[in-house]
Amino acid sequence: MAHGDCCSEGLRAGWPRRSVIAGALAAMSATPALAAQAPRAREGARLSPFDMRDVELLDSPFLHAQRQTEAYLLSLEPDRLLSAFRANAGLAPKAAPYGGWESEATWADINCHGHTLGHYQSACALMYRSTGDARFKQRVDYIAEELAACQAASNSGLVCAFPKGPALVEAHIRGEKITGVPWYTLHKVFAGLRDGWQLADSQTSRAVLLRLADWTVQATAPLSDAQFEAMLATEHGGMNEVFADLFALTGDTRYRIAAERFSHKALLTPLSQGRDTLDGLHANTQIPKVIGFQRVHEITSQGAYGDAALFFWRTVTRTRSFATGGSGDNEHFFPRADFEKHVFSAKGSETCCQHNMLKLTRALFAQDPRAEYADDYERTLYNGILASQDPGSGMVTYFQGARPGYMKLYCTPVDSFWCCTGTGMENHAKYRDSIYFHDGQTLYVNLFIPSKVAWTAHDAVLTQTTTFPDDPTTTLRWSLKRATPLTLKLRHPGWSPSATVLINGKVALRSKTPGFLEIARTWKDGDTVELRMEMRTGFETDPTAPGIAAFTYGPLVLAGALGTQGLAPGADIVVNERLYGTYNDSPFKPPTLAGDPASVAARIRPTGKPLEFTVTSAEGDAVRLVPYHRIAHERYATYWRLSGV
Repeated sequence: MAHGDCCSEGLRAGWPRRSVIAGALAAMSATPALAAQAPRAREGARLSPFDMRDVELLDSPFLHAQRQTEAYLLSLEPDRLLSAFRANAGLAPKAAPYGGWESEATWADINCHGHTLGHYQSACALMYRSTGDARFKQRVDYIAEELAACQAASNSGLVCAFPKGPALVEAHIRGEKITGVPWYTLHKVFAGLRDGWQLADSQTSRAVLLRLADWTVQATAPLSDAQFEAMLATEHGGMNEVFADLFALTGDTRYRIAAERFSHKALLTPLSQGRDTLDGLHANTQIPKVIGFQRVHEITSQGAYGDAALFFWRTVTRTRSFATGGSGDNEHFFPRADFEKHVFSAKGSETCCQHNMLKLTRALFAQDPRAEYADDYERTLYNGILASQDPGSGMVTYFQGARPGYMKLYCTPVDSFWCCTGTGMENHAKYRDSIYFHDGQTLYVNLFIPSKVAWTAHDAVLTQTTTFPDDPTTTLRWSLKRATPLTLKLRHPGWSPSATVLINGKVALRSKTPGFLEIARTWKDGDTVELRMEMRTGFETDPTAPGIAAFTYGPLVLAGALGTQGLAPGADIVVNERLYGTYNDSPFKPPTLAGDPASVAARIRPTGKPLEFTVTSAEGDAVRLVPYHRIAHERYATYWRLSGV
């Protein structure tokens, strides 16, 4: 989708996410062109993230979002999440199950009962690693102990909460037609146990996980390759990813084989060959598979898996994503030529897709540290993930569609438990996991979030002080026990026409080329580094619909804040995600904007308040524009059908 900068009268130079180089979209319209621009990772370039316990969030909207999720996680009762697991194992439940997707009566056709427990286990493990709060570890350990009791009572490694119990999984393995997504759901349990083991040092989680994994290997062993592939036609989450992780953790080759068997060849093969066959496919079914492809590539070095992951990422981020970083309509990828038919749907941008695309982006960045990955991560983090949480209640969205005049709808605390409720628990527990990376001697600063990182290998602490995005600057200060030679790499984002670096108040570097700015020197205690950037208003369009545009300021999507006309207080807290688009569907006529995208962007004016702008509508009224992530409890517009184009 074309990205314009009203100040440069054209397309901004930078990295090509949804195109930012003049003429790039025309060159990329054919799938092989994308493949040609997908170089393999450089050998030896892999970075390591910092342990989340070594990163501290300072005051910011990200810390606020984390604290909202802390409170929500602690409000939930593990025994209610465990209820059906105990019943299936022949044990008396200790509490009634929750509602929504966890309720047999309401959602028996989905058959993903128990998925929330896995997400919850992951979220608690992430939160424990992030905060050190022992209450989260206690919950991780308690859940693992209860699942161990279920395994003991049933004399099986399988633990599940499906209304029909293990019979659903067994029928699926036998190739029978079923209603439900058993491996998708079990993947969440696998991932929760893995995270409990790795992030909260829960040895019971480890034991339960390995027994569950061994059961899976044994239960699927009789399947031929063709039978296994047929089974994978049903959504199965990231089963290949968790088995690849298990191989990396244990060295057990059975798990490597399982990771490859759980890699869906119907998707792997065309992607590895540079062919985009995504039209009509369920989006969030595919993204976890591709995360797994990347993980299998990492543990086996098989090029096809890495090629598939990289081609998929470039295809989705450049040609199938909205300005916010979201994708899809009603959970499915649609033909690019049909952009105009789908962009204004109330069911666009399923939040789970943004969650999983960030996981893929992070993995690709660690393999090949290009600033373009960090740019995309930032865009989606603000306009997708931070934007998904109600800052008042802590509840989260399912879709974040662009129907003009619609609003964000949030889950209920105990009667929804959508898939996006589960990923939402995790999203706001791990903000600190991608701010900084290192390769031993070089520290990468990817995100401009108030925080500090302890680099224990060098007895160093780097503190980042910033009000970004209110002000496009950030200051970093070293705390060192001794003078230390280290390299610092600061991201010059693609949205900033220039960047200036000051060391101890003196200009050290000026840049007009986006990428990482490298500063290698012997640092002393108290040394400061300031990065100054530029944020400008701009726009994004799609070549198939040049008269439809979203407007931006730096990495932020600007949304029209359209008020609460016709909305009752609390009307945006809903139970049924299937009814998005019918909730709060009272007639509403949004304002219109006149002119081509560049001329409208040029008319956007700041109000003097932080990140608040106005633009005059075709009706002559001032339309207030604010960052999309700050929109809550009111109608909005992110895309506009421009009149006169």
